[in-house]
Amino acid sequence: MALAFQVAGTALLPCNPLRAAALRGAPTPSSRRISLRGVSPRAEFHLRPLPYEMDALEPHMSKTTLEFHWGKHHRSYVDNLNKQIEGTDAERYNLSELVLKGYNNGNPLPYFNNAGQIWNHEFFWSSMCRGGGGEPPAKSEVLELIVKSFGSYEEFAELFKRAGATQFGSGWVWLVLTRDAKLEIVKTSNALTPIVWDHIPLLVVDVWEHAYYLDFQNKRPDYLAEFLDHLVSWQAAGERLSRAKAFVNVGEPVIPDL
Repeated sequence: MALAFQVAGTALLPCNPLRAAALRGAPTPSSRRISLRGVSPRAEFHLRPLPYEMDALEPHMSKTTLEFHWGKHHRSYVDNLNKQIEGTDAERYNLSELVLKGYNNGNPLPYFNNAGQIWNHEFFWSSMCRGGGGEPPAKSEVLELIVKSFGSYEEFAELFKRAGATQFGSGWVWLVLTRDAKLEIVKTSNALTPIVWDHIPLLVVDVWEHAYYLDFQNKRPDYLAEFLDHLVSWQAAGERLSRAKAFVNVGEPVIPDL
C-alpha cells in the first residue's frame, strides 16, 4: 500500500514545532527550486533550515554538534542526492516518494540512502525543541496511548533507551503508530525509515555516532537519557498522533502530511 508522508513542520518558539513553518514561511521538506532544462523541469533539493537557533538546544545538544551534524552531515546527503538523481526520472518525485520508491521492496535503489537520511534528519530536528523532554502532559492523547501500549511512561522510556543503546552500529530509534492504532518502538539501521513498512512515525532519535559523539563521546545511553529528559518535543509527537490516528481508524490508504 503506497502512503504519502511528509515531515512535520518546524518551530520558532519552544515546543511548538507544527505551527512554525507557517509563521516564517519555511519550505516543506520536499521543497525544491525548479529550473528549465530544455522543456523538462529539473528539481533540486535544498538543505532545510533548522527549526531553532544553533544554540537553542544547549546544554543538552551543543551548537558545535548542530554545526557539524546539520551543517555538514545533513548537507552532504542533500548534495549527494541531487547528484544521484540529476538527469533521471527520479527528479520528478518529492522526498517522501523518493524514499518509498527508492526502498524498492527491500532492494534499495542507489539514491535510497541519501533520500532516507534527509527524511530521517528532517523528522529528527522537528522531534526536538528548546525546553522539551520529560513525561508528556497529563491527560494528553500521546501519554494515554503510551500508557495503554507500554504500561507506563517510565516503562516506555526504559524500552526506548534500551532500544537505542542496543542498536548495533548506525541507525535510528522511532516511536511509531502502527496500522492497528498501537504504539511501537522500532529500530532501523543506517538510512532505513519505518514509513517503508506503513508505520507512521511520531518521534525519532538519531543514534549514528555523529549525532552525539562531540557531546557524549561513546556514552550513547547518556545521550538517549538527555534526549528523553530534555529535548523531545511531545507537542510535535502529540499533534502528529492526532492527525495520523484519525486516518488509521478509518483505514485511509493515504496519510496526510505529518
